[in-house]
Amino acid sequence: MKKINTIVKVSNINKLKSYYVEALKDEEFKKYTDNIDLSDEVLMKYTSNIEDAIKEERNCKNCPSLKECPNTLKGHCLKAIKEGNGLNFSYVPCDKFIKEQNSYAYKKNITCFDLPKEISNANFNDLYRDDSKRVPIIKYFKEFIDTYTENKTGKGLYLSGSFGSGKTYLIAALFNELAKKDISSALVYYPELLRSLKSSFGSDYEEKFEFIKTVPLLLLDDIGAENTTAWSRDEVLGPILQYRMEEELPTFFTSNLTLKELESALSMTSNGIEKVKAKRIVERIKQLTVSLELISKNRRN
Repeated sequence: MKKINTIVKVSNINKLKSYYVEALKDEEFKKYTDNIDLSDEVLMKYTSNIEDAIKEERNCKNCPSLKECPNTLKGHCLKAIKEGNGLNFSYVPCDKFIKEQNSYAYKKNITCFDLPKEISNANFNDLYRDDSKRVPIIKYFKEFIDTYTENKTGKGLYLSGSFGSGKTYLIAALFNELAKKDISSALVYYPELLRSLKSSFGSDYEEKFEFIKTVPLLLLDDIGAENTTAWSRDEVLGPILQYRMEEELPTFFTSNLTLKELESALSMTSNGIEKVKAKRIVERIKQLTVSLELISKNRRN
């Protein structure tokens, strides 16, 4: 039995050697193995793996795009790495993959609360530029970026206007641009924030509330769409605005309501009409923001 096993082992070695010698006839294979400081007796054990690595390296040289990468692990190339007296084969990320990963690294600076994914991906390059009504807003953005980048201050924006005109997308594009400068921000769908806070009493209410109050840049999206209560107005919105006003933290709002209409909406609760309290909230918003309007066609259709 020992003799038979020895014969089988020798036979396998001869096959490996034959396969390796045949592979060496390929100039690309020979060049690849010449750069590995290991003997032929060792290298011949890895002939098939080396051929796979060469194929993937060839794919990389002719790669049309990351999306069309033909390699086994998209965006990676199989590499032979010498370890002691043998080889280890690892998938190493290519330059295109690293570049794409780096291009999205800024997203760690943005927190989105119950907003569509397309909003979190908003960028200036995709802004509609066929609408002259957007010009004052884009001009404001440029001025805000310059001011905030220099001294971390600047007035936020109260952007009112028609449904689906792209108000949220515009401000998300601004926040994404600033995120690339390592500036943190939060985009919050305001009606859902209120529901979330109400349901988190006794758990992480304080943590959520503190984050919204203190984040460097804040968007309260679709303010005025919520059902106003004395609690949401006086215990949530009021303290958030007061803190951000005192700390000079830029705060942004989108709404289908003008400030005058918002004041009216905030005054009506189950306690009756409370004009003074509503006016106090709107005055804080005015101190925090520049007010602009965007009346445009519905871009969501």
